[in-house]
Amino acid sequence: MRRLEQGSTGARQRGAARRVRLSAVAAGTALALVVVAGCGDDPEPETKTVLPSVTPTRVVAPAIEEVSDALAWPLTGEVSDKVANRPALSIKVENSPAARPQFGLEKADLVYEEVVEGGITRFIAVYQSKKPDEVGPIRSVRPMDANIVAQLGGLLVYSGGQSAFLGLAPAAGLQVVSMDSGHAGFSRTSSRRAPHNVIGDPDKFWGQAKKGHKKVPNPPFVFAESEDEATAVVSGSDAKELAVTMSNGHRPTWTWDGGEGVFLRSEGSTPATSADGTRLSAKNVVVLEVEIRNTAYRDPAGNPVPETIVIGSGKGLVATGGKTIKVKWEKKKQKSPFVLTADGEEVQLAPGNTWIELMPSTRSYEVK
Repeated sequence: MRRLEQGSTGARQRGAARRVRLSAVAAGTALALVVVAGCGDDPEPETKTVLPSVTPTRVVAPAIEEVSDALAWPLTGEVSDKVANRPALSIKVENSPAARPQFGLEKADLVYEEVVEGGITRFIAVYQSKKPDEVGPIRSVRPMDANIVAQLGGLLVYSGGQSAFLGLAPAAGLQVVSMDSGHAGFSRTSSRRAPHNVIGDPDKFWGQAKKGHKKVPNPPFVFAESEDEATAVVSGSDAKELAVTMSNGHRPTWTWDGGEGVFLRSEGSTPATSADGTRLSAKNVVVLEVEIRNTAYRDPAGNPVPETIVIGSGKGLVATGGKTIKVKWEKKKQKSPFVLTADGEEVQLAPGNTWIELMPSTRSYEVK
């Protein structure tokens, strides 16, 4: 185990090589997919533009091929000799109390948590290495979503949204899969009340990927070859708990479980689980201090719709392996990755899933 801040050239080169190798995997892959069409209803009272329905076509497609020369899953850095040749699937998932426990969050490679109107939070859950049977509750698009996941490419799935925000994802190069546009894969569960009952089928979402949206994503971060070589583990301070204040009424807490080697999530003091009872956890928790600006738009209750500013730079924290380290973050352009540095060196995360807390810079986190 080498300390990165003390001239660990080899470790840094391996981290850089990991990003380069994974990027090479994402460069030239394609996927034969099924395109089908369905219909959907607007799940929430938001002003929206209904786009033309997809023309129903059906293509006989082989099973998903695998990339034999891949070294690791691009969104987690986990080593594998076979990586599924499919794009990033980013899905908007609700996080109000009425939406919990959610479906499929336990299998997400990445989860971004953002503050929306009224101080509640929502998730962008991103899938590539694992394929849950269902994901949800799925809710509406927000002004920052395209900027957050544009670097990953692929598909952005949502249900509803104000008309001013509907064109942002396509402009960022993402393919939209929307319930309001009649795309396939959406249904409503009888176990929840509307609008908290829209559930999605990832297989059907992936099956609608069009040409130009089928590539394996580029890595969002640099991953170490092992957890022992992760920057926070090598150079960080011990941390049993990380509590992040996202708003007055929302304070997710991450508690280190040394036996499982993960941070366990709680909503305040209540353990967070998926609908199947699985405790939500993360190998890496990344806190980014971000600016929040109110837009000119309001929700049906009259609250201003905020936008999280993610193109720029700021301070942050990375928690990995029961330790934390303060970092700086930078995202130069819409399609640039979030670059994390500590003492001038690019931070390496542990292989595994990552939750990213987009914490307003007016709030704070607490490490115990």
